[in-house]
Amino acid sequence: MLIVVSPAKSLDYESRLVTKKRSVPRFLDRSRELVEVMAQKSPQELSELMSISPSLGELNHERFQDFQTPFTPENSRPAVLAFNGDVYMGMEPQTFSERDFTQAQKTLRILSGLYGVLRPLDLMQPYRLEMGSRVATARGRDLYGFWGDSITDLLNADIEASPGAGALVNLASKEYFGAVNPGRLQARLVSPVFLDSKNGAEPRIVSFFAKRARGSMAGWIIRNRVRSPRALMDFAEDGYGYDPDRSDADRPAFVRYNRS
Repeated sequence: MLIVVSPAKSLDYESRLVTKKRSVPRFLDRSRELVEVMAQKSPQELSELMSISPSLGELNHERFQDFQTPFTPENSRPAVLAFNGDVYMGMEPQTFSERDFTQAQKTLRILSGLYGVLRPLDLMQPYRLEMGSRVATARGRDLYGFWGDSITDLLNADIEASPGAGALVNLASKEYFGAVNPGRLQARLVSPVFLDSKNGAEPRIVSFFAKRARGSMAGWIIRNRVRSPRALMDFAEDGYGYDPDRSDADRPAFVRYNRS
């Protein structure tokens, strides 16, 4: 069973690393192609392309200029410890044991606009490039065209090699899972849904909480060595519980009820 999650805009390249394990991104040659395209854009063009502030445009212009290989512990950081958004706060990889990191390397994949597919311990240099960015390259008019079916094909290979039932647990956003071709997947696709209810209101998806919950489930799967989609029903972290009435086999729903 394989898990996919989205990356994060927030990055952490300062805190102490909790593991010395590391690996190299498998699409690094493709990443270099993208960096060559992005490095030719001005800070203003980057700001407009990604709808970010001028200061962030400057920062990411510098990042593309500074991109260098080979990746080393001095210029890079394992992806799961570099991303620092809501999903990763829910996942809490800083608390992983060495065995957890080994398990995560087998079962967790991070979809990325620049790197395609990252394993947790793949070294990455700081960047910002959302999958939905309309970056024209020789391979296509946007990043979905650039990556084509290569992301799906690599996921298929990883699913075949991963322990447990042949399933892909989709904990990524629509933007990032849009880079995957479901019709080409050679696995059962399971997409959990997380809903919140406040003061007795009808449960609904609240983006902020759902992101945290997706990360929490990913961390729970890794720590508990969950290998079957059926076992996902046991997820009960952060106050969420499985709701059979709102679920179907490939779209299990988890609801958290808040009284205040």
